[in-house]
Amino acid sequence: MSRFLTEIYGSTIRSGAENLVTGIVPLLKLLSLTVIGLILAHPSKQIVPRATFKLLSKLIFALFLPCLIFTELGESISLENIDNWWFIPVNVLISTIVGFFLGVLVVAICRPPPQFNRFTIIMTAFGNTGNLHLAIVTSVCHTKENPFGPHCHSRGVAYVSFAQWVAVILVYTLVYHMMEAPLQYYEVVEEGAVIGEPTPARDVSRPLLIEAEWPGIEDKETKHCKTPFVAKIFNSLSTFSSSTVPDLEVSEEGNTSSPKAIRCLAEPVVVRRIRIVAEQTPIQHILQPPTIASLLAIIIGLVPQLKAFFFGYDAPLSFITDSLEILGGAMVPSVMLILGGMLAEGPNESTLGLRTTIGIIVARLLVLPVFGIGVVSLVSKLSLLAANDAMYRFVLLLQYTSPSAILLGAIASLRGYAVKEASALLFWQHVFALFSLSFYIVIYFKLLSYV
Repeated sequence: MSRFLTEIYGSTIRSGAENLVTGIVPLLKLLSLTVIGLILAHPSKQIVPRATFKLLSKLIFALFLPCLIFTELGESISLENIDNWWFIPVNVLISTIVGFFLGVLVVAICRPPPQFNRFTIIMTAFGNTGNLHLAIVTSVCHTKENPFGPHCHSRGVAYVSFAQWVAVILVYTLVYHMMEAPLQYYEVVEEGAVIGEPTPARDVSRPLLIEAEWPGIEDKETKHCKTPFVAKIFNSLSTFSSSTVPDLEVSEEGNTSSPKAIRCLAEPVVVRRIRIVAEQTPIQHILQPPTIASLLAIIIGLVPQLKAFFFGYDAPLSFITDSLEILGGAMVPSVMLILGGMLAEGPNESTLGLRTTIGIIVARLLVLPVFGIGVVSLVSKLSLLAANDAMYRFVLLLQYTSPSAILLGAIASLRGYAVKEASALLFWQHVFALFSLSFYIVIYFKLLSYV
């Protein structure tokens, strides 16, 4: 009997040790790449100039990441798979909603400076669903004894890529407008002019994280991007000129003098304001190279004739997809080198406050994953997830576990709101994420047999 119990408990211990090793070793690989980037970009040595890191970030954004997304998502996706993967984008929305309420709780408990209330909620709600997840999945699948079986890498990258478009839409619409500075902290000096945070100059001293996931951001600035545009529209400030909000001209068979026609067809004030805000939403930024690659992959993957033309050993254009796959392989090491370069710059000074910074880190990295486990377990018990796919569940759980999206730093810079605070917070989140990710990935590997 004792021998039997020893065998059982010995097997359990070995299984636990294997989970521990399998969960930590991939992160140690990523940490090694990050440390290399940190050494190369360290200000005291600067073996590789900062301008080179900025160029590398552009290559990731415009070449390496789109190639990786196109080759893996295009080969994996199909009509049947879309029917099975429907919960992946929905899960991004759920994690954002849960993070939003956690952010409100952080504001209530930690009481940040009033001008950073909205910033605190944003940084708690919107996590990284792209590059960091791709790096983790790739590193996990690079281990020979990974728990996800064959085709681990292609399935993992496909799942992560399928979720990215939702996060991109949220960032360039909702987050873009939420990131405008509160109106009461701007001093109106003349009609159409406001004084807010100083506009960062276009030079090489710009923090690396600002362009890490959105190169060339300085070229995307618009007339209203650094003003409280939405607040001015909906508060009907006298400082907002009529030329900025043009009157709707209504004509009836070429005659505009009919008061009756104007009363019947005039656009309601609320609708008019919503339209003006929508027109100032940088929706065109959604069509970036990674998003275009996702759309092309989905279109080609859903048409069997096109898919057979690009993917497969006998495909006529397989040499092109093979070349793109080689380029995509450079994405993960390049991303981690960039992350190391970001960390080498150190944290900026922040007026957010230590208590609020800790509150956001705890809510984002420790509390939110607990809710994620509950959501994924519940949906799995309701049989709404693809059966017997551990990687599918692992990617869903990862969506609750990552630090705030680095892209938020770029949006903060574009809007001229909490730029230093975003830089400092992203720095500390990524430092502590090393420990929280290690902890939760080990837990996820243990739970995958139950959820």
